[in-house]
Amino acid sequence: MKTARHGGSGSVRIIGGRWRGSRLPVADADGLRPTSDRARETLFNWLQPVLPGARVLDLFAGSGALGFEAVSRGAREAALVERDPTLCASLRDSATRLQAGDAIEVVCIDALRFLRDAAAAPFDLAFVDPPFAEDAWGEVLCALPAAMAAVAWLYVESTPQCNITPGEGWQLHREGRTRDAAHRLYRRGA
Repeated sequence: MKTARHGGSGSVRIIGGRWRGSRLPVADADGLRPTSDRARETLFNWLQPVLPGARVLDLFAGSGALGFEAVSRGAREAALVERDPTLCASLRDSATRLQAGDAIEVVCIDALRFLRDAAAAPFDLAFVDPPFAEDAWGEVLCALPAAMAAVAWLYVESTPQCNITPGEGWQLHREGRTRDAAHRLYRRGA
């Protein structure tokens, strides 16, 4: 959920489900670029059959738009992993305002460290959308499989020029592009 800074703080809206129309703040922070409404709408149309009851991992959560949207549309719970303490506080405030209860867990830690330390039940769906300038896809995608269920889904967002592949076992399910980003959804398992 990241790229170049846009002047000033803003917000994104949750576009479907129980929190539809709710706004999430977007801080003016380097690398923060929430996934566009159009791209999220397409992604969640692709994911709708697998969301009910899913455990979701939103790495590089930023505004939390992907994780909150997933829970809003039926996921059982989402772990929002973000290393910036200010963004973590904003995510917690949003979870409280939306009365998310145990459905949203905010983890203030680096994504790679979270994956290396992950001991919880495996995730059914992961969103990997790091700040584009950090080029963190390779390391994260190598560490990710251990945190995922045998049958799992993976969304990867990158610059349009990058051809990110998650590695063995993942099959491309759907993909799309905008002027600013490439959007790929992969599936692992039967």
